[in-house]
Amino acid sequence: MSMPDAKTAEAIPYYLPVGNECELFELAWRRQLPLLLKGPTGCGKTRFVAHMTARLGRVLHTVPCHDDLTAADLTGRYLLRGGDTVWVDGPLTRAVREGGVCYLDEVVEARKDVTVVLHPLTDHRRVLPLDRTGETLHAPPEFMLIVSYNPGYQNVLKSLKPSTRQRFIAIEFDFPPPAAELDIVTAESGLPRERCQPLVTLAGRLRALKGVDLEEGCSTRLLVYCASLMAAGVKLEDAVMAAIIEPLTDDADVKKGLVEVARAILG
Repeated sequence: MSMPDAKTAEAIPYYLPVGNECELFELAWRRQLPLLLKGPTGCGKTRFVAHMTARLGRVLHTVPCHDDLTAADLTGRYLLRGGDTVWVDGPLTRAVREGGVCYLDEVVEARKDVTVVLHPLTDHRRVLPLDRTGETLHAPPEFMLIVSYNPGYQNVLKSLKPSTRQRFIAIEFDFPPPAAELDIVTAESGLPRERCQPLVTLAGRLRALKGVDLEEGCSTRLLVYCASLMAAGVKLEDAVMAAIIEPLTDDADVKKGLVEVARAILG
């Protein structure tokens, strides 16, 4: 991938690669292949998409998926405006028309009819049928479809069917190695590196508790929040409580245990 000029680089969200994910993303975009990102909450999937979309100079349409998200929310619907009934494109339709990037975050949270709409865009057809308008949109070469989900939250009712998963190339994300995570937290928060180091160490210890006392481990995002509070003058113990321990659990006993772990590591 060619490097952006200085002015363009200023507008690109910060992202530190930990593997070949940037090269895979660009190849997927150039080869018109849909992309699936898998990984835990707060490990950098959404930031990665924003970074790469900006580097490629495309417009990003992000859709946070939820239980009530329908196919019409993606494609569009007729609405009353000024006494007239007009068709209004949804984010997926806009991305197809513009040759942008459509990113469905946590796609397994959406209703089942959403994945049905995606299927024609994820094979050789690359089309989006709009039954209500009678249109069939052909995606231009610049269009890219990306979906993400957290396999750790999968269950019988909310999972991505194999028939859907196999329509995408996939990249698995995890939390960065300690050295890379230290670079990320330092760069994102502005807190001196030596003060960020104990937070990264703490995160490693807390992640070891996933599945035992915690549903999810401490995310890189939470570390950045904690370091940002500290950079703004919040005391270490207060920042850790507000940005790490409180978001991880509501259980009083578990919370007490996390506090003890934090004190053992941070002093």
